[in-house]
Amino acid sequence: MTTTTDPGTRRTDPVDLSVAERARLERAVSMPRTRFLLGIPVAVVVLVWSMGGAEFNFVKLGEGAVNMGEFLSRLFPPDFSKFGVILELLVETLQMAIVGTVLGAALSLLVAFAAAANIAPRAVYYPARWLMNIIRSVPDLVFALMFVSAVGLGPFAGILAMTLGSLGSIGKIFAEAMESVDRGPIVAMQAVGASKRQVIQYGVLPQAAPLLVSYTLLLFEGNVRGATILGLVGAGGIGLELTTAMRMYDYGHLSAIILCIIVLVTVIDQGSALIRRRIT
Repeated sequence: MTTTTDPGTRRTDPVDLSVAERARLERAVSMPRTRFLLGIPVAVVVLVWSMGGAEFNFVKLGEGAVNMGEFLSRLFPPDFSKFGVILELLVETLQMAIVGTVLGAALSLLVAFAAAANIAPRAVYYPARWLMNIIRSVPDLVFALMFVSAVGLGPFAGILAMTLGSLGSIGKIFAEAMESVDRGPIVAMQAVGASKRQVIQYGVLPQAAPLLVSYTLLLFEGNVRGATILGLVGAGGIGLELTTAMRMYDYGHLSAIILCIIVLVTVIDQGSALIRRRIT
C-alpha cells in the first residue's frame, strides 16, 4: 500500500524531524560552550594584566608568609579578662546593625519602586538608578566620616552611614527582584483596569516578597560585619576597641575580640539561613 501526498504540501518524516530537532539542540548547546571557550583566553589576559598593574607577586606572598605566621602566633592564647567590655560593644554593634538594616531596607524599598523598570516611568527610573550608582560608588567609611563630623562620635553616626550605604547596594537588588517577577499576573490585572497601586500591592510585592526578605537578611549580616569596620573611624561599635587593641599591641585582647566577632557573625549567619530556608 502506498501513500500519496499533495504536491503542494511537504511531508516531514518523523525520523527526519527528530534528526532536525537533535541538530538544533546540539547547535543551541554548542553556542554557549563555544563562547565560553573563546572567553577563556580573554579572561586570562585580563587577569594577567590586572595582576601586573596591582603588583601581585607570589614570591612576596611566600616571603611574607613567615611574618603572617608570626603575627597569628601572637594572637594565642586569647585574653578574655575584658570580656564584659567586649560583650557590651558587641551588643552595641548588633543594635546598630538592627536599626541600620530596618531603616536601610525601608528606604531602599521606596527607592526600588522608582528604580524598577516594570513599575516606574522612565522619567523616574533613570534618576533613581543614577542616585543608587552615586551612593554605591562611595565607600561606607566616607559616609561614616561625614556623619561623625555632622553628629559626633558614637553609634548614631554609624547607623546613618549604614542606612545611606544600603540605598546603593540593597536598593538595586530590591529593584532587580521586582523586575524579575512573572509578567502574567501584572498584565492580567492591567487588563481588568487595576490601578498602579493595586498592581504593585497584589501583583509585584507578593511575588518578590521572598527575595526581598532574603536580601534584607543578607543586608543585616553585612551590616553586622560593616559595623565593626565603621567603628574604626569612631562611628560606634566594637571597631574602635579592635583598633585600640591593635595599636597597643594587646594581641591577647585582640584575639578575644576577633573570636567573639566570629561567634556573633556565625550565629547570625545560621539564623538567617534557617529563616531563608523557611520562606523560599
